[in-house]
Amino acid sequence: MGCVENIRTDYFPRQGEQLGRMVAVVFHYDTKHPTAGKVVRDDAEPPYQTIIKLANGRYVLSGECQYSFMD
Repeated sequence: MGCVENIRTDYFPRQGEQLGRMVAVVFHYDTKHPTAGKVVRDDAEPPYQTIIKLANGRYVLSGECQYSFMD
């Protein structure tokens, strides 16, 4: 657990342009098995996290996969 200075009950990091965009996600560069996803968090300020919700309902950090925009 931890604390991030600019995440509080009354404040969340400003979101970037990727928020809400559909993406094709692959793991270990396996482009033969993509899965659809949607960017649900795209921090434009610290802590600069991008989170993708996959079509199967799971969530993945952008650093755990490779992705490209579908739209």
